[in-house]
Amino acid sequence: MNALEVLRQRGFMQQCSDEQGLSDLFSKSQVTYYVGFDPTAESFHVGSLIPIMAMAHLQRLGHKPIAIIGGGTGLIGDPSGKTELRKMLSREDVANNMVKLSLQFNRYLTLDGEKGLLIDNADWIVGLNYIEFLRDIGKYFKVNEMIKNEGYRKRLEQEQGLSFIEFNYQLLQAYDFLVLLDRYDCMLQMGGDDQWGNILAGVDLVKKIRKETVFALTFPLITTARGQKMGKTETGAIWLDATRTTPYDYYQYWINCDDRDVVRFLKMFTFLPIEEIERLEQLQGADTRQAKAVLAFEATLLCHGAQEAQKARTTARTVFANESGDSTDLPTTKVSKERVVTGIPVLDLLVEIGLAPSKGAARRLIEQGGAYVNDEKVAAIDAKLETNSFPNGVCVIRHGKKQHHRVTVE
Repeated sequence: MNALEVLRQRGFMQQCSDEQGLSDLFSKSQVTYYVGFDPTAESFHVGSLIPIMAMAHLQRLGHKPIAIIGGGTGLIGDPSGKTELRKMLSREDVANNMVKLSLQFNRYLTLDGEKGLLIDNADWIVGLNYIEFLRDIGKYFKVNEMIKNEGYRKRLEQEQGLSFIEFNYQLLQAYDFLVLLDRYDCMLQMGGDDQWGNILAGVDLVKKIRKETVFALTFPLITTARGQKMGKTETGAIWLDATRTTPYDYYQYWINCDDRDVVRFLKMFTFLPIEEIERLEQLQGADTRQAKAVLAFEATLLCHGAQEAQKARTTARTVFANESGDSTDLPTTKVSKERVVTGIPVLDLLVEIGLAPSKGAARRLIEQGGAYVNDEKVAAIDAKLETNSFPNGVCVIRHGKKQHHRVTVE
């Protein structure tokens, strides 16, 4: 099957600059393609998997990925989809984040310098001569066209406005495409649909300077059936870093997804054959949980490896069968004996262990009857955990039916 058709079938296609031309290119040659990633954090979150998995699917079909870490553009910050100026990163911050992000790339992609590349665009951006850049590249950009970019337009309509440094971002991203074409014969840039204007700017720049046709493709901006942004939950972002989101919590994110999302997520976030996904799609009612379990295991396997995926699955089955959730593989927090003797407010502990993002959310959870201690509903906002809450030194706190957390006494 043509690679473009695979992307469409898996749900990765939103817009393409020339579908027929790109399809023909995929059919006749190995295509080098790239996606840019901002090094603004030490870890990717689940939303970042959309471009990463699209790249991985193409690589499995024999095409060559380039993952660009925006060490240069990251020093400026992309205004797309933002309501205010991004926090400026130091070069040290960027370098530290790059090291950690590269480890996460390696779980999904082969970036060994031959089958795929991991590159920092600071290599060609940081040393640019500003006057020469404006003369050689800036002359191809028209301000009246740039401000039509949706990201720029929205910012210009707001009180914060758009800083001059952010206005330069589109030029630099377009320049990346030109450099990658010259150095690596890169013919395709992909990204989220909010990047459409920036990607097209690169296509146009290449056409004007090199007289060559390159391609743009964007992914849909995914929201869940419940209207949440992909990778976001009531308790915060779902990270790929195990120190931020445990493998068990990662597994739980997928197994707790809405029934309406299961098939779509199986197509995008696993490598299961479409035929197998179609078989799982036939499951109805309570049997849908089997499809969710497959999704959760496959997603956790890719992110955290076979051992952690198996452990998370076993723990989840134990908890599902025994709602006390007393499993040593559950996420666990230790508290001091002194705090237990004094009494630990449940309101504070819900936030501390990550079952609520704030005290306000914890208060609402208790008021709505969704907080449990050792399978007993927390009835009062001022409830405390005391010595008798820890039989055998262990207490299990639950958010709703599916989120469990062990608390032990040191």
